[in-house]
Amino acid sequence: MYPMGLEPAMARTMKGPDAVVVGSGPNGLAGALVLARAGLSVEVIEGSPTAGGGCRTEDLTLDGFHHDVCSSVHPLAACSPFLKRTAEEAGVRFVRPDVAFAHPLGRDEVGTVHGTVEQTARDLGPDAAAYRRLVSRSVRDLDRILPAVMSPIRSVPDHPAAAFRFALSGLQPATWLANRFSTDRARALLAGAAAHSMLPLNAPLSGAFGLLLTATAHSVGWPVIEGGSSGITDALLTELEALGGSIRTGRWVSSLSDLPACRIVLLDITPRQLLDMAGPGLPARYRRSLERFCYGPGVCKVDWALSGPVPWYSDGCRRAATIHLGGTFEQIATSESEVAAGRHPERPFCIVVQASIVDPTRAPPGCQTLWGYCHVPPGSEVDMADAIESEIERFAPGFRDLVMARVTTPASEMEARNPNYVGGHINGGAATLKQTIMRPTTRWHPYRTGVRGVYLCSASTPPGGGVHGMCGVGAARSALADMNRHRVR
Repeated sequence: MYPMGLEPAMARTMKGPDAVVVGSGPNGLAGALVLARAGLSVEVIEGSPTAGGGCRTEDLTLDGFHHDVCSSVHPLAACSPFLKRTAEEAGVRFVRPDVAFAHPLGRDEVGTVHGTVEQTARDLGPDAAAYRRLVSRSVRDLDRILPAVMSPIRSVPDHPAAAFRFALSGLQPATWLANRFSTDRARALLAGAAAHSMLPLNAPLSGAFGLLLTATAHSVGWPVIEGGSSGITDALLTELEALGGSIRTGRWVSSLSDLPACRIVLLDITPRQLLDMAGPGLPARYRRSLERFCYGPGVCKVDWALSGPVPWYSDGCRRAATIHLGGTFEQIATSESEVAAGRHPERPFCIVVQASIVDPTRAPPGCQTLWGYCHVPPGSEVDMADAIESEIERFAPGFRDLVMARVTTPASEMEARNPNYVGGHINGGAATLKQTIMRPTTRWHPYRTGVRGVYLCSASTPPGGGVHGMCGVGAARSALADMNRHRVR
């Protein structure tokens, strides 16, 4: 039995679409598309005025300057078994810079990750052999590792030996992996990639983020989308509408009872929103598990309209779309530990993206857009723009003279604009060891909610954060399997 208003979606009187998807981020749209391809009529409901969640592009600063609202660099989309093919068949162009990412340490010292392991290793001097040993195996095994890492279901890997080899290194904290290197340059490259985990660098799994992201840099690169990240959203929507699906924007859903009658409901929301929407209608044990779900640090994001390219000291930085700033491994580790302890670091680790170097459509001729953020304590209202600009200015003196306009979005405002970014956290939940293995709860089936016909499909489910769509794919496939099993009409 279910409380009034939370009857199984499949059991309601059928007057509406076959399926309703709440939330139009990449996972929600991927799930909607899987259902539509299976022949179901699908309606997507989105609270914001425009679709896409964090995968949107808007003129945030000045007219003609196209800024990615959140996600901007897309190695996981380029690896996704669902998203890459769907996007490319729709004409979306992944643009790959010469240098995947760069990490300046001083006027004359910078670490750069190129397309090949060998080219990168040659720049690392005494750490060349150690870099090859650490990274080469993951690059060679990447096609075997990715199906396990990006799998939308919990299962035995198809290539257990490759997955085991990766886990042996990846389960280690980044601090342990860094001990394999003797130079600041090699250690800093690892720190920058590992810090995308939003974990302290001495935490388990921080090493896995560093290894996996570096391996993708040597495989698919770290591309941006020509014209902006919204190209991915547009591709998914175009096919969905061609299959008869529809989307309604500007409508926030506060309760499951607000939804039209349907067989299947996919929710591209986090556990906190699910608790608000379903509340006591969820099984008690499941509800208590959701209440224990943890979110990570927030981000403070800054977008700039520039009158010209960033005047980096280093040619490597001028050729990379993604720049990691924050100094040495030890300095970045200190910064991330400060954030984990609830403090704002004086010199934060910063991720900066200059998409314009490979995509001139982002800004008027001669001008560029710039995107950057740093990690901050959850819910922070602090404007970190000055701290981020100071880090850029250290390695690109004269940068501030190019700024025509800037928009800062503190962590608290990130959540106000997108409720899935709880406390300004953009990854759908902390990437702790427990929440990576069993996400969002310890139950085996990650997408079912305990309300028949209602499924969670956000980045709070496997395989986790990033623009890849596989959370939505997994939830939709589970819903279709259950629908067939129960012979719903």
